Amino acid sequence: MSRHLKSAVGAAADEAARRQVEATVAQVIADVRSDGDAAVRRYSERFDRWSPESFRLSQDEIERIVAGVPEQTIDDIKAVQARVRRFAQHQRDSLTDFEVETEPGVHLGQRSIPVEAAGAYVPGGRYPLVASAHMTVVTAKVAGVEHVRACTPPIRGEVPAATVAALHLAGADEIHLLGGTQAVAAMALGTESIGKVDLLAGPGNAYVAEAKRQLFGEVGIDLFAGPTEILVIADDVADPFTVAVDLLSQAEHGPDSPAVLVTTSEALGREVMRLVAEILVEMPTADMAAPAWRDHGEVVVADDLDEAWRIADAYASEHVQVLTREPRQALERMRNYGALFLGERTCVSYGDKVIGTNHTLPTRGAARHTGGLWVGKYLKTVTYQEVTDPAASAELGTLCGRAARVELFEGHARSGDLRAHLYGGAPLPWAPTREARS
Repeated sequence: MSRHLKSAVGAAADEAARRQVEATVAQVIADVRSDGDAAVRRYSERFDRWSPESFRLSQDEIERIVAGVPEQTIDDIKAVQARVRRFAQHQRDSLTDFEVETEPGVHLGQRSIPVEAAGAYVPGGRYPLVASAHMTVVTAKVAGVEHVRACTPPIRGEVPAATVAALHLAGADEIHLLGGTQAVAAMALGTESIGKVDLLAGPGNAYVAEAKRQLFGEVGIDLFAGPTEILVIADDVADPFTVAVDLLSQAEHGPDSPAVLVTTSEALGREVMRLVAEILVEMPTADMAAPAWRDHGEVVVADDLDEAWRIADAYASEHVQVLTREPRQALERMRNYGALFLGERTCVSYGDKVIGTNHTLPTRGAARHTGGLWVGKYLKTVTYQEVTDPAASAELGTLCGRAARVELFEGHARSGDLRAHLYGGAPLPWAPTREARS
């Protein structure tokens, strides 16, 4: 039986706070729906103290901003985007259109068609998530999306130059310095100056996440995302210091980010707890990581790896890092995770920032039913049908008539009856001119 050396003590999200977020978001969406650009500007002034003549950056402004970004940063952005683009292209290549003749004269086909316009939201705030530009825009472009509108907020009244550069180099067709619910609502609904998109992608704070939830249906979304999560599976060969460092690498995202260790070694678990406390003393982002570990950190000791795999699957964590003798066992033993990171040479931070897989991943147990953002999220898988053989159409028509009447769909049945009549000579007793058709 597993046992906890450390349990999460943070209460569930405060219901009053959740309702306040929900109400605020609903009001912003309603105002943007009715007042368009005027509402967008009003809320941008209120929340970000930002009201330029135009939220959309001109090509000249973009080029000037990008020119001011250090050369090394530009080179690094290009290197990371090349990795993201390469992996996304492999994903796209794995999706092939096809047409098959399932029986003589019956042709069925499938096509993957990109959405026409996508909205990419790249957060700002304390952490300007430059990498989210790669994950949303590069992936959309590889999928074949014709037009990508991107929004990212100013940071304390300043232009986030590196983020703008990343959006530009990724291939964004429009870049707007606009954040929060007002940005998401503008892209989802359309305003006088911001065109409506078909799908929204990208992470954000509680308000952005709630806006996506409320707008889902009017617009497609990538997925619902909550606080960043990490779960490490470690046996007795794992290095406690590595485990501690990697747990805190994700805890720094925010004070509500769960960081969980599942280990077969009680000694390792206790040492990790000691090291986490020691590292936090000098960690520059301890104001985020410390409360996350205090309130949402867990250390679970499993009897063996079989139990560890089961525990990890029950968490269905966003990121699962495997530090065991044979980390690739996780590929066979686990099914619920956003992304796996196998072995000590790999870490979650690689996935977040540089390795090339997408870092927009399911949280709060959603890994039980969905994966993360990928090329396929920007594609509509559609089908088509064509019957070229008269005898096949007559046979299908006869079958359709019987099947539809079981469900009391007389109109459907008559469409089938008509084909059975036209191509097989079957009578139409229900037709107004049945004498001529019998």
